[in-house]
Amino acid sequence: MSDEKTSLLEGFKAFLMRGNVIDLAVAVVIGAAFTNIVNSIVKGVINPLVGAFGTQDLEKYSSCLTTCGKAPDGTVEGIQIMWGSVLSAALSFLITAAVVYFLMVLPMAKYLARRAAREKAKAATEEVMEATEIELLKEIRDVLVAQRRSGQSNP
Repeated sequence: MSDEKTSLLEGFKAFLMRGNVIDLAVAVVIGAAFTNIVNSIVKGVINPLVGAFGTQDLEKYSSCLTTCGKAPDGTVEGIQIMWGSVLSAALSFLITAAVVYFLMVLPMAKYLARRAAREKAKAATEEVMEATEIELLKEIRDVLVAQRRSGQSNP
């Protein structure tokens, strides 16, 4: 039982120490911080801009399926569809997706394309160098064979 616990703990430790687990943890933390920034931009900038055409808070936009009214205690009676919060979430998603695409995905794709082109050019240059080296070695071999033949026929 002791060996089994030790091997389980060692396996768990090896799992945690893998680089991709650490990278994933860092990505989650950075993603959470980035989400807070985007939500602040949506709530502090986008919502007031949209609110210039209506209410100050985008989250308050709603429609009713049935007649809506306010109860004496201030709550809304009826079936309310809160489409303002959906619109706010969609704006947050679009901003996040745009930032990720334009600041991370697009530059990385361009970098990888340049790197692949460089590697392809390097491989082509190496092939040309190998071909010229092989041709040179063949010429040297032919000269040596010709010298040997001429040396054997003149003894």
